[in-house]
Amino acid sequence: MSATAREVRAQRALPAWMLGAAGLGLLASRAVAHPSRAVLVLMFGAIGVASVARPVSRDRARMRPVVVTAIGIGAVWLAGTMTGAAPPAATGPLLAAVALNTLAAVAEEAFFRRFLYDRALRLGAAVAVCITALLFAAVHVPLYGPSVFWVDLGAGLLFGWQRWASGTWLAPAATHAAANLLVILR
Repeated sequence: MSATAREVRAQRALPAWMLGAAGLGLLASRAVAHPSRAVLVLMFGAIGVASVARPVSRDRARMRPVVVTAIGIGAVWLAGTMTGAAPPAATGPLLAAVALNTLAAVAEEAFFRRFLYDRALRLGAAVAVCITALLFAAVHVPLYGPSVFWVDLGAGLLFGWQRWASGTWLAPAATHAAANLLVILR
């Protein structure tokens, strides 16, 4: 690769990492600021839009995305029925809670399983799954407490596997949205 091609590639990579850092900062800031619902909707929308603004590498599907999504939703449902007590449900009108939690799930998956996974994939699929799962779990601790770390790490590993197996971030986004809806409706 020529020096000019490397320079052009480096110039394109820098904004991508800046975008990633900004998205992670926004996700983490929700725990510090406890913003209103309107600010949350704007923040999650911005993260989602920013995360899909850059092209994603083409990863081959190892399984059909619909099968991967069904496995993920089944695993989330089974885990929920086995754990007993549900976490605190969202307060306020049901429609607003459903909309906010769905938007949050899709935005988080756009960030973690599309944007960050794609960048970490050059280190190998297993590393990409683990890095995104660890960051996913860590970003939820300030808001929900340290007890959620292991649950969110498990969810992050499931979502990472779905990303790898399906070749798309949409399968984990659908599973994450379904998981959030199951918590609300439980």
